[in-house]
Amino acid sequence: MKLAVAEARKAPFPFGCVLVRDGRVLSRGQSGETTDFDPTAHAEVNAIRAACRILKTKDLRGSTIYTTAEPCPMCFTAAWWAHVSRVVFGITLEESSKLFGREILVPASYLNKRGGQIIELRGSVLKSEVLEMLERT
Repeated sequence: MKLAVAEARKAPFPFGCVLVRDGRVLSRGQSGETTDFDPTAHAEVNAIRAACRILKTKDLRGSTIYTTAEPCPMCFTAAWWAHVSRVVFGITLEESSKLFGREILVPASYLNKRGGQIIELRGSVLKSEVLEMLERT
């Protein structure tokens, strides 16, 4: 999770993540919506795309995404389609929305339930560190 926070600190818009499998970082992602002029360039989507290219597969079973914020519906769905096994995040969508004001407030837990509970979710990891970093931006 500390690596995800480090990615967020380097990003133009302060969200970051890492995708890990078997104890090895496969890819890193930063929010790139403003620099890439791409509204889908969220940190999680960027990390998923990179890992799939590296592994030459769309199946990321056994992997974990560590991300500074709970994945939005688009990012969660990308993780679901890629068969990511676990998502660990710092702050919730509601907390992110309070800081940045624009979020579709459909929690990952709801989407996960609708999709058959295939992704293990764990939130509030390093939450105070993430909030402190985001509040400084």
